[in-house]
Amino acid sequence: MIAPEAKRRLTEVVGARGYLDRPEDLKLYEYDGSVDKAKPELVLFPRSTEDVVAIVKITHEFRIPIVGRGAGTGLSGGAIPRSGGVTIGFARMNRILEIDLKNERAVLQPGVVNLDITLAVQAQKYFYAPDPSSQRACTIGGNVAENAGGPHTLAYGVTTNHVLGLEVVLPDGTVFETGGKETDVPGYDLTGLLVGSEGTMGLVTKVIVRLMRAPELVKTALAIYDTVDDCADTVALITARGITPVAVEMLDGVMLRMVEEATHAGYPMDASAVLLIELEGLKEGVDEQLELIRQACMDCRCREFRVARSAEERDLLWKGRKNAFGAVGRVSPFYYVQDGVVPRTQIAPTLRRIQQVSEKYGLIISNIFHAGDGNMHPIILFDARKENELQRAQLAGEEILQFCVDSGGSITGEHGVGMEKMELMGHQFPEDTLNAIKAFKNLFDPDCRLNPGKVLPTGKGCLEVRQLPLTAATAI
Repeated sequence: MIAPEAKRRLTEVVGARGYLDRPEDLKLYEYDGSVDKAKPELVLFPRSTEDVVAIVKITHEFRIPIVGRGAGTGLSGGAIPRSGGVTIGFARMNRILEIDLKNERAVLQPGVVNLDITLAVQAQKYFYAPDPSSQRACTIGGNVAENAGGPHTLAYGVTTNHVLGLEVVLPDGTVFETGGKETDVPGYDLTGLLVGSEGTMGLVTKVIVRLMRAPELVKTALAIYDTVDDCADTVALITARGITPVAVEMLDGVMLRMVEEATHAGYPMDASAVLLIELEGLKEGVDEQLELIRQACMDCRCREFRVARSAEERDLLWKGRKNAFGAVGRVSPFYYVQDGVVPRTQIAPTLRRIQQVSEKYGLIISNIFHAGDGNMHPIILFDARKENELQRAQLAGEEILQFCVDSGGSITGEHGVGMEKMELMGHQFPEDTLNAIKAFKNLFDPDCRLNPGKVLPTGKGCLEVRQLPLTAATAI
């Protein structure tokens, strides 16, 4: 329990309308997009770095655990307060502090919604590149914590490639800055260390990002296949021929039918799989690449290759992709999303392995993923109201991720480790690497109060402040 004196001082920092403590309100902050949940004891909404510093100093004095939270769209349990304590919600720190188009930079508070960055500069023909599927809701602070990606990271990279500097509050209230607007700042790359650290080392209160100039031409194509293997082989062939689209997304038959029924995006209901491919750049280069990609698709027995004829057709195809998770919710009351990565040449064998896992556990698994960089997103459908189905879904997910690692890949490409994948870190990394990660965590957070119980396997992390029991989330 948070001591009454600590609670009084914490709530004074944010004011009467700046906190939540009623049980019915706290329930809204006990989960994210993963399948577990644990309730905070107090949720605070700071409006400035000074508020965050005051909160952190009080929690430091009373040894209260802290979890930072953006929009709660994460898919690995990163925003779940495993040890109770205080959740710091950054929703009210949502200002764009500066737009510097001459130098292609923007300075943001952590609660700025991802898509709002692009909306603020698109009239001047600029955009912010990382585009998670949840970009209409997710925030830049959460993107920094998880090193979020998106469909267009094949060409542009993930969040760390576009974050140039941070303002960070350490667990004792110290404020420090990393990086800056400059292209290369001397010294250690602390920005790179903190991006993707999942809120376990510091609380980000300001972000400097790179803006990019909008391309001259964008073309989007849909390649349709009668077999999953042919579709997967196309991705490897495109890479082998030295072609780099900005996005290559793959949907299998199970997924594309759910998406089409929900969005009417134009996906063929009888296909076994489709590729959604996007190219952008100078007109001459895009036209040449489009023809090369068409030929690669046809060489892998693509039955039809469609090119969107208008911006409206393009937006509709992407609407299907971006709203896929919502489409799954129309079919299944619960689902469990995984995030493994494999080499592009291993996509077809991995899909076959996923099908074997599906049959083994008696669960439907649909696939929608960033095929261009081998970032797999198998979505396991289950019903937690049925005995042992959640456990079967978790075991299925674990087998899939182990296969990804054994195939030369990773347990996560963009969703983060959180607590869902932390036990698999021992399968990904040797003991010495885990000890090095632990040393960094202890350096920044020696009392283990920042997002405790995340990233490192049980027994490998720092001493936990306290651990509350976890329960399965009741709905997606």
